Amino acid sequence: MTIRYGAHCYLFTDRWADDQLGLLDTVAALGLDLWELAVGDDVVFTPALTRDRAAGLGLALSVSPGGAWPAACDLSAADPADRARGLAWHKRQVDTGAAVGAISYTGALYGHPGVVVREPLTDDVWARTADGLHALADYGAACGMQIVLEPMSHFRTHLVNTPAQLMHLLALADHANLYGLLDTYHLVTEIRDYAAAVRTVGPRLWGLHACESDRGVPGGGLVPWDAVFGALRGAGFTGWIVMETYNSSIGDPPGSFAISRGMFHDPCPDGAAFVRQGLAFLRAGLSPNPRSDTL
Repeated sequence: MTIRYGAHCYLFTDRWADDQLGLLDTVAALGLDLWELAVGDDVVFTPALTRDRAAGLGLALSVSPGGAWPAACDLSAADPADRARGLAWHKRQVDTGAAVGAISYTGALYGHPGVVVREPLTDDVWARTADGLHALADYGAACGMQIVLEPMSHFRTHLVNTPAQLMHLLALADHANLYGLLDTYHLVTEIRDYAAAVRTVGPRLWGLHACESDRGVPGGGLVPWDAVFGALRGAGFTGWIVMETYNSSIGDPPGSFAISRGMFHDPCPDGAAFVRQGLAFLRAGLSPNPRSDTL
């Protein structure tokens, strides 16, 4: 099996809906293997239409929480009621994923992105979070979906910023249906050795979110791609590499979508161009005999 490539829907649209189905044809024509679909309370569509269109194109689907997500739904919360609400909310997103035939549910599922508690992490915080993730992994397994956890920067979460913290939480949760995803953008502020990050997650590495240090197209920024590519090749990695950013030309007015997500520059004016350039760079770097000018 070889490495497979995908794109997050936010490269092309601010919200998935039935009138966006043509984007599946677009990304399939660009040579991608997977479409990551952001779900949430404000994302309304007909799952069967997405499932059937993707299946007809040979596209795998993954879902992640990118739409409306109530702050009270948090697997790490001190309040047991909030943790119960969090588990129920995540199960509903898994249900949506199962309805579209998704292979995975990915993201910072251990907490709530944007919630940063400036207190030391205690054994109790780790334990209650792990309990919720174990239950979610059970539910995902019953639905035929992998549960994939993504470390995020300390500007977005206080819980899991590094690969080492991710592996600590996976060990505590102790479930075979839990995996890890590394985001090349989020890691910039958290680690110094990208190759060691890949090795730390090891066989639990489901995939990567690939973009540059400024959320732009991979290549030419601060991310040490030579180290990333070398570590992936050395590990015999055969998972998913999913390009992710926010399209900076869409919204009303144009560009407002990326701004609403905290991107005040212009990381992705054209989703298709981002995919073409990014895919060429990633494939070249991960080829068995990469050219030095791609690294």
